[in-house]
Amino acid sequence: MKVIKYSGDIVDFDPRKLRKSLAKSGAGDLVVEDILHKISKEIYNGISTKKIYKRAFALLKKEANSHAARYNLRSALQLLGPAGFFFEKYIARLFDAEGYQTVTNLILPGKCVSHEIDVLIKKDNELAMVECKFHSARENKSDVKVPLYVFSRFNDLKERKQIVFSKNEIVSKCWIVTNNRFTSAAIDFAKCSGMNLLSWDYPKDNNLKTKNDIDCLYPVTCLTTLSLGEKDKLLILDVILARELVNNSEQLVRIGLSASRIKNVLKEVRELVRCI
Repeated sequence: MKVIKYSGDIVDFDPRKLRKSLAKSGAGDLVVEDILHKISKEIYNGISTKKIYKRAFALLKKEANSHAARYNLRSALQLLGPAGFFFEKYIARLFDAEGYQTVTNLILPGKCVSHEIDVLIKKDNELAMVECKFHSARENKSDVKVPLYVFSRFNDLKERKQIVFSKNEIVSKCWIVTNNRFTSAAIDFAKCSGMNLLSWDYPKDNNLKTKNDIDCLYPVTCLTTLSLGEKDKLLILDVILARELVNNSEQLVRIGLSASRIKNVLKEVRELVRCI
């Protein structure tokens, strides 16, 4: 059975991949096998992976909103656009959770010119710049031109001492983060140049997918009990992570939710932030 990926590539349907993604949602083995059985009966030659995803999402939502929310992570990251401003804030939250000091959206002087920095991070007296490359379309990849360009900016920045967290600090490391993927050439150049990359699936065991499984750092855009407009309002209020609502439910009042809806949202949030 052939399926059409987001990129337009035609590949064989692999039930193992679907089973793995369903299991990562937190659904039990019986639920996973039942959904896999139903979808396997419904698919046809030439079906898109997008349709398979939508069907799996709907079936998971019938079981538990939090299962569907976890399964929805990659699409939820795309909702942090369209310009990527909230994606930058989300990435800062990821580094915050790992013990970094962070600042977003600032301008630093280099040796030759000034540079707009998406996120600046500091840990163990090491200062690093983080360039965020947001893609609104899932099939888009960050190619080798991205690390080439960012590397030149990094080289200019590291020639000047900065005053952000404290005086006379030097930007000694560079990260590039994307919600999608990097091409193999981009990864090769970054490795050779000593740059750090973070994407949907890279590095293999410490990527955007695994970081969420470990620390439950799901964005509010994952939540299935909120409309798109309500999610946008929360982002504007600087509520970026779903877990920030656990002890901050008054923000749900501020965006106009009724008491009964707030109860439903918080139920999903509490289930979602129980790391699986």
